[in-house]
Amino acid sequence: MKRFFSVLAAMILIISPKSTDACTNVLVTKGASVDGSNMVSYSADSHTRFGFLQFTPAGVFAIGTTRDIIEWGARKHLGNIPQVERTYTTVGNMNEHQLIIGESTWGGRAELMDADGGIDYGSMMYIALERTKTAREAIKMMVDLANEHGYYSSGESISIADKEEVWILEIIGKGVKMVDGVNVNKGVVWVAVRIPDGYVSSHANHARIRQFPLNDPENCLYAPDVISFAKEQGYYKGKDKNFSFTEAYAPADFGSYRYCEARVWSAFNRLNSKMGKYVDYAMGYNPNNPMPLYIKPDNKVSVADVAKIMRDHYEGTEMDMTQDIGAGGEGSPYRSRPMTFKVDGKEYLNERAIATQQTGFWFIGQSRSWLPDVVGGLNWFGVDDATTSPLAPIYTSISRIPHTLSIENGSMLEYSPTSMFWLVNRIAQFAYLRYDSVGKEVRETAEDFEKNAYEQIKQIDQIALSIYEKSPEMAVEYLTDYSVDKSIELFELWKNLDNHLLVKYIDGNVKQMKDGQFIDNGNGRNVPATLIQPGYSEMWKRAVAESTGKKLLVKPLK
Repeated sequence: MKRFFSVLAAMILIISPKSTDACTNVLVTKGASVDGSNMVSYSADSHTRFGFLQFTPAGVFAIGTTRDIIEWGARKHLGNIPQVERTYTTVGNMNEHQLIIGESTWGGRAELMDADGGIDYGSMMYIALERTKTAREAIKMMVDLANEHGYYSSGESISIADKEEVWILEIIGKGVKMVDGVNVNKGVVWVAVRIPDGYVSSHANHARIRQFPLNDPENCLYAPDVISFAKEQGYYKGKDKNFSFTEAYAPADFGSYRYCEARVWSAFNRLNSKMGKYVDYAMGYNPNNPMPLYIKPDNKVSVADVAKIMRDHYEGTEMDMTQDIGAGGEGSPYRSRPMTFKVDGKEYLNERAIATQQTGFWFIGQSRSWLPDVVGGLNWFGVDDATTSPLAPIYTSISRIPHTLSIENGSMLEYSPTSMFWLVNRIAQFAYLRYDSVGKEVRETAEDFEKNAYEQIKQIDQIALSIYEKSPEMAVEYLTDYSVDKSIELFELWKNLDNHLLVKYIDGNVKQMKDGQFIDNGNGRNVPATLIQPGYSEMWKRAVAESTGKKLLVKPLK
């Protein structure tokens, strides 16, 4: 019965994976980045995930110690595994050795779930961060854990970057086949592809690895039975050289393209001017025109460029969410769930953009090979929707995190006035209602803070390096103080912004400002000057006029 309900849940996920939790990753190799860093961005999108910065200090453990395995989403206890003697500090989805790991779930074939698996994808990732230093080590660690203890989750795409390499690992379980009381299918099938230097990749809840080289271990690793198992299951019948991982293990439907591959296309489209030829694929109209796994950007990519991608709603494209009537009178790119709706028996969709209101946290991780690990790892970290959320620079060698980002400070069921997640959400809810004015000011405030931080980091790096040469421990403390103080500074900025927005935009009006101050009416009585009343978009006004006929038509008196 336990296995039945687990498989049933998986089937629901496979049938409609994009209507639940969905995440987006962008991967940038050092040769494609402005400063020579490897980068991974990740939005942990979920309607139920609380946004906090996960922090696990390095540890030393006695022989015989075990580690709890707590399933990442529902927080279910799956069991225990042996702990290693030493672990590394993890700061969010990075560790002290500049290793970065992100993911997106694609579900895949429901029959490949294992309700008795002992390792979920989230635990697998964080254990790899705790125990490995490089992308190749992390891939081996995750695969070995899943094969040894059984894989509890569905199909995943996992981004892994270290100081030198960037990889995508795609992995799925093998289901259950009991022989003499033993599951002989225990474990996973998988393939990992290295992104060539100078290129950029992305994934967003659909498996992306198609054909892959079978004799190039420098650039491609895979399970020895990844093809033979697919043939045994009846998923594939052709020659090994033509085998496609995604077609075998994650057969696509319309939603796979329009809700998932469309986000990858939008990310690529911001970086490469020739992506227009794939728009029919992204919109689900032409499955026979698939995008490549990675592209070469027109220009070198910065952290700011990646942040813009993570804040994307298809602006300026055929799927621009601000340009149809669903945007309302204030140009909002947000649509509440469900993802589809019916009118007169026909089914319609709401677009699913990269930026979405149901985000727990997001980050852009930088691994900078020219710096020592104490200084090199940077986690640009934010909570909630990327569009209305600012990024704080967090060095990954730190020894503590601010209370504003702590897991102990609030939850999805408990409001906390000192939690960055709840503060960002307060402002976001206002911004969603008046996106063209309030939302614009929130985005500009976030981008201004980040722009200053990008420049400041150059100085902080140099100071930290000079301290590091004398004492690595003192450098850690300096960077800890900086990261914590910067996060607190951002929290105070957002508190002030919350107050400012309420005063400026109350009741649908906009108060005039000059030199950062509100303008009064000249009588010195704290009465505002003439209020600005922006009204609604032309599209919205026309829609209202057309839908109401003559009812709202103003008629002159006779």
